[in-house]
Amino acid sequence: MDGSLKFWLLSFALSSLLISSSAQTCGSYSFSNNNIYTSCADLSRLGSFIHWSRNDNGTLEIAYRHPGFSSNSWIAWAINVNGTGMLGAESLVAYVNSTGPYAYTSLVTSYGTQLAASSLSFAVPKLEAENNDGEMIIYATLELPTTLTNIHQVWQEGPLSGGVPASHTTSGDNILSMGNLDLLSGQTSTGSSGTSSRLRRRNDTIHGVLNAVSWGTLMPIGAMIARYVKVFQAADPAWFYLHVACQSSGYIVGVAGWATGIKLGSDSSGVQHSTHRSVGITLFVLGTLQVFALLLRPNKDHKYRLYWNIYHHSIGYAVIILSIFNIFEGFDILDPEEKWKRAYIGILIFLGFFAVMLEIATWFIVIKRKRKSSEKYPHNGNGVNGVNGANGYGARTVV
Repeated sequence: MDGSLKFWLLSFALSSLLISSSAQTCGSYSFSNNNIYTSCADLSRLGSFIHWSRNDNGTLEIAYRHPGFSSNSWIAWAINVNGTGMLGAESLVAYVNSTGPYAYTSLVTSYGTQLAASSLSFAVPKLEAENNDGEMIIYATLELPTTLTNIHQVWQEGPLSGGVPASHTTSGDNILSMGNLDLLSGQTSTGSSGTSSRLRRRNDTIHGVLNAVSWGTLMPIGAMIARYVKVFQAADPAWFYLHVACQSSGYIVGVAGWATGIKLGSDSSGVQHSTHRSVGITLFVLGTLQVFALLLRPNKDHKYRLYWNIYHHSIGYAVIILSIFNIFEGFDILDPEEKWKRAYIGILIFLGFFAVMLEIATWFIVIKRKRKSSEKYPHNGNGVNGVNGANGYGARTVV
């Protein structure tokens, strides 16, 4: 046999071995603890595998394998009983700590989660982890309803920071590692899940932008117009129409943002952000009351105008304070890129600085105007036409 023939035969043999090796699937794997599972699936993202057996009593025995594991990372496998995607997923998390492989349960309630330990909606009587030569394995027994035969699964990997799980990469396979798993047929799907996740993220962004622009920006600007622009005599009555236009626009856009929040909440029934939701509903109610208050506004010389002013100002400032608070609550929930939070903080700093400057300038104008009026009408400083009279411009109230 000549050398060239030997070379080609050897190349063919090596190629066959490589092809055979690459064609190996989860079915050929042997667990070190001799566990045997009736079904398994090669997950199409992150090079992971899921093995399971469904018992007659409804319990689900699973083993999630993640090859290529490093000691400074974490892995997780989760199911979302009430929805799809990351939010609401009930996860099994594992990493290596000072005592060895460590596994626990965690409910994912926000995109910025650090996977803190928490109980799940179903019992997990058995949970352990194994680090087998760079392959991390999570073993668990889940007590699920017997009617649950198709589950939405999510699996993930990420780095450790300070010994606890940190945020994973938000691109590539890390945002596509989810899909449906049919426990009976063993079929898996991932295509639509990635699309659903990106759509959910986009809707979250729309919700945040709408509310930051409306409740968090237009409302404060409208209040500043009423408080400061009205001091200038030449701006009357233009300041009032600017105030109404700004607040009305803020309310309309804010209602759209509020509605998207309600829709997002209904799509994530397994996740509850009670504070954010309660404050959002309160803002909607107070904003709606302000709209009706405008329709019921008494004339300037009406005996109830003082009480209306107190009501209008109190509700208005409460809306602004609650809006800013709730926007930062939203930042903590969505955990967007830092540039979004910095941009809004920059807007608040600008509005705050501008408000301080206008406060100083308008007080100077009011005091100067009052002094001139006192010199011109020394015995009528508080009369009908005085600085604090019905036609004066010294009042510092928001109409």
